[in-house]
Amino acid sequence: MSRFRYTKYIPHPLDEIDLEELINQLKGFFLESGFDSPFQRSSHFVPTLQNLYRVLAESLSQDERLPPEWRTALEGYVDDFPESQLPSDIQDFFDQLIQRLIDENYIHASEGGWDQAPQPGEGSEEDPVKHIRFELTEKSLDFLGYKTLRELMSTLGRSSFGRHHTHQLSTGVQSDAHSRPYEFGDTLNLDISATLLEAVKREGLELPFTLEYSDLMVYQTDYHSSCATVLLLDCSHSMILYDGDRFTPAKKVALALAHLIRSHFLGDSLHVVLFHDSAEEIPLAKLASVKVGPYHTNTCEGLRLSRRILLSQKKDMRQIIMITDGKPSAITLPNGRIYRNSFGLDPMILQKTYREVANCRRAGILINTFMLARDYYLVDFVKKVSQICRGKAYFTTTLNLASYILMDFMTQKTKTVH
Repeated sequence: MSRFRYTKYIPHPLDEIDLEELINQLKGFFLESGFDSPFQRSSHFVPTLQNLYRVLAESLSQDERLPPEWRTALEGYVDDFPESQLPSDIQDFFDQLIQRLIDENYIHASEGGWDQAPQPGEGSEEDPVKHIRFELTEKSLDFLGYKTLRELMSTLGRSSFGRHHTHQLSTGVQSDAHSRPYEFGDTLNLDISATLLEAVKREGLELPFTLEYSDLMVYQTDYHSSCATVLLLDCSHSMILYDGDRFTPAKKVALALAHLIRSHFLGDSLHVVLFHDSAEEIPLAKLASVKVGPYHTNTCEGLRLSRRILLSQKKDMRQIIMITDGKPSAITLPNGRIYRNSFGLDPMILQKTYREVANCRRAGILINTFMLARDYYLVDFVKKVSQICRGKAYFTTTLNLASYILMDFMTQKTKTVH
């Protein structure tokens, strides 16, 4: 007869960590936009292994699931960073936790892998942690977009996502609109009651009666259009000056908007364009690692690139969501050189920018501008842009930027003419 011996199960601290909750706590670490880091006062913040140890220690130092002596050691490590060292058992725990994040595709390490970095005593005089960089994966970006969207929508109250509504009617899912006779090409979503009523009107109540083509009645629904959107982000250096970091909230908006489109507006497309001295399109997966720089603001080039992207999209609606905090201070000349003027509103730069806005309007592209500053000359500039393209202007802050953008995206109504 076989025997079994049972012992008390003692869970390992690693098994108690929820990786999604941990990634949500570390989103500020990975989405940082170049603003001076409280961890490295002498340089811009970079997601190295040493800094990852630091934010993990700060996040887990209050976690009651860890042993009390660990929490005390983590608090001391955070207080004395970067001079302090982690105890070997805690460092092994952090290494296992990081490896688990990598194995489950929440983060990925720089080329070569973090476990292949030079180790002390292997002939390398430099600190091995300086060789390692970490980035969020698309899985983490999608999760953070979902969390950000949930947080934003909870502050707005109850809301239905729906799709982009227009004034047209089509056949599809039932709505409150009256039924109409079936026409070739319609979705065969029959209104049974109305169809039988038409047959009775034609033949009377005699049984049996036959249906004819002219008896068919179909439901009408609101026509749901598809939309192509370019999120045009200003990444000039002013986005992290004066009132603090403005670029990180803009990146969070992009993540929330991307998740909203993928989950509720399946026919839509979203592209991200950065503008500074020039402009370039970036994949959404690279958005988390984008930093601002000492650049001017080439609004004209950003609009031109956005227009080219949108014209290649076969959608009923095309729009640009532009987030900026400064005046246009640069343009790209026909010979490819960049003309810059940071002092006031340069008439030549304004003229070229307004001309590109007019080009967007002629192409049927709507521009909605979200201005993160309220200087009187910038207000006049944004109002002029909105007047030319018949778009909307929002003078907002980083606190309500996301709410404004999401609500505008979901409630816009456009009449589509075929």
